[in-house]
Amino acid sequence: MRVIAGDMRGRHLIAPTGVRTRPTADRVKEALFSIVGPVGGARVLDLFAGSGALAIEALSRGATSALCVDDDRGAVEAIRANAAVLGLGDRLRVVRRGWRGALADAAEAGETFDLVLADPPYDLLPVILDEIGPAVARVTASGAIVVIEHARSAIIGTGGVPGLAVERASTRTYGDSEITVIWTQGAGT
Repeated sequence: MRVIAGDMRGRHLIAPTGVRTRPTADRVKEALFSIVGPVGGARVLDLFAGSGALAIEALSRGATSALCVDDDRGAVEAIRANAAVLGLGDRLRVVRRGWRGALADAAEAGETFDLVLADPPYDLLPVILDEIGPAVARVTASGAIVVIEHARSAIIGTGGVPGLAVERASTRTYGDSEITVIWTQGAGT
């Protein structure tokens, strides 16, 4: 697993041990950031962060800051190790907490994000789909982009995620995985 573009291009990342974390394939990462476009200056939220690879990719491409959220100890240790090796300092924060609590904390603190990356365990998405939209909406800046990686069988569709003010959405398939990119109100076309 490596950073594929930007000022950290080619740097290797540590992945958490175990079977719970499913790293995003390089070709999916490349496609995701191609669809999203430039992220320079963005504040990034990476939910179900795993190794932190998506947030780190965004930082490598010019994002200002990132918050990685995961409730797994091994994942948090991997993210912290990756941040230390890459010298990210305070540009990358890590929170070991469930996604609901982390989003509630961020909303209470008045934090907003321009890019939200969510890669939940594939079996969890159908269970949380109705909840995650309203929770994410509380911490998205005007015109934020929300990206959800999910199993091909978990159809989100062009309506996006319940609770998000969708301007437009696009889903792309990569093997058994799909990424749905949602441009929220104010994002433009």
